[in-house]
Amino acid sequence: MKNTLKTLSLATAILGSTFAFSQQAMLTANDNPMVGGMAMFTTKNIVENALNSADHTTLVAAVKAAGLVEALMGDGPFTVFAPVNSAFDMLPKGTVDKLLMAENKSMLTNVLTYHVVKGKWTFDMISEAIEKGDGTATLETLSGQKLWAMWNGPKNIVLKDGTGAIASITTYDVIQKNGVIHVINKVLMSK
Repeated sequence: MKNTLKTLSLATAILGSTFAFSQQAMLTANDNPMVGGMAMFTTKNIVENALNSADHTTLVAAVKAAGLVEALMGDGPFTVFAPVNSAFDMLPKGTVDKLLMAENKSMLTNVLTYHVVKGKWTFDMISEAIEKGDGTATLETLSGQKLWAMWNGPKNIVLKDGTGAIASITTYDVIQKNGVIHVINKVLMSK
């Protein structure tokens, strides 16, 4: 009987610690979503998290080449619509290499700042702005140009850029210490 009670007590302790571990894992997954195979920590800034995402190596290289690392590590808050590597791959051949050339730094800076909006625009805030705007929300980017957010289905927001191209937000509300990232599937271009 004593052995049965010890076994039962041990089993209860193991189940309890397993439950606590799985609760912590779920909490971590919810608080720190996975992007590019890595957790994005709410205690890190936009650049620190982007550096760890395997899906954003081209974006990180571009941010470094444009000299925007320090700015995006600042207090913000910023909202970054972050194109994945495959989005850059969809650009015409040679475009990324051309943008990364030192003599094209101002053009690169303009492209990148077109992906950044002042403030912390979460899914809920963008949704509310779309509703108030009768189906379209106008967002002013750091480049001084406009982006338009609108619904594409019941829970999917898309962005229209200055050329009329549409990018889908594929991951929402990746909360950062100095703002929020929304992962997008295309590179946005102003006029």
